[in-house]
Amino acid sequence: MTGMLASVNSVAEALQALSANVDIIDLKQPALGALGALEIDLVRTIVNEINGRCPVSATVGDLPMQPELVFQAVTAMAATGVDYVKIGFFPGGDWPGTLEKLATLPPSMALIAVLFADSQPDFSVIDNLKNAGFKGVMLDTMNKGCGSLTQIMTKTALAQFVQLARERNLLCGLAGSLRREDIAELMAYQPDYLGFRGALCRQHNRTAQLDRSAMRQIKQAIDQISQSSQQYCPAHQADDHAH
Repeated sequence: MTGMLASVNSVAEALQALSANVDIIDLKQPALGALGALEIDLVRTIVNEINGRCPVSATVGDLPMQPELVFQAVTAMAATGVDYVKIGFFPGGDWPGTLEKLATLPPSMALIAVLFADSQPDFSVIDNLKNAGFKGVMLDTMNKGCGSLTQIMTKTALAQFVQLARERNLLCGLAGSLRREDIAELMAYQPDYLGFRGALCRQHNRTAQLDRSAMRQIKQAIDQISQSSQQYCPAHQADDHAH
C-alpha cells in the first residue's frame, strides 16, 4: 500500500493534513529551500498537537554535508519527538564522514535520507545508508522550477530506486513537485509513500497556503488506485509493508 505524505509548515496546516487522513505529516518550511527546516520549538508544538494520531517526519534543513553540523541538527530534531528525521544528501561535502557520524546514533532514531533526482544521485549509496542504520530513503528534487520527479528521472531509474530500497527493507518515498497526474505512474512502482507540497497548495504554489480540496483530491486519487490494484493483485497484499 502506498501512503500519502503531506508537507506542512504550521500547527494549523498539520491539523488540516490530519483531518484529511494523510499517512505521514511532514514538517518543513518550503520558503527556506528544498528541505527547509522549521524551528525546533514549533516542531515540538506540532508533535504534541498531533499526539501520536499520525506519524510525523521533519527535515533538518538544506545543510552542507558536514558530519558535525548534520549530526547536531539531527540530534536536536530527533529530541522533538518526531517519528522520522529527514536528511537531504546534497551534492558535494563529506558524505562518507557524515554517514559514519550518523551511524553512531541509537537505532531508535529513525533516519530517512533524501536523494535529489536532479543531482543524478548514485543509487549505490543506498547500501551505505542501510549500513549506517537509516530506516528509509526518498527521492526528491532540489530545484522546484524544473518540473516534477517524473519529468526529471526516467521510468527505469525510478523503478530501480524503489526496487533497491525494497530489497534492503528500507522505507521508500517518491516526491518532487508531484502532480495529481503523476500518481498512477508512480504508484505502479509500489513505493511506500508519495510526498506532496505544491499540489496541495493554492495555485500549486508550494509557499502558499494549503488548499483543503486539493489535499482531499490527492488523497482520494491515491486511495482509489490502491483499492483497484488490490482487487487485481491479491498477491501483492502479502508483501506490503505494514504501516
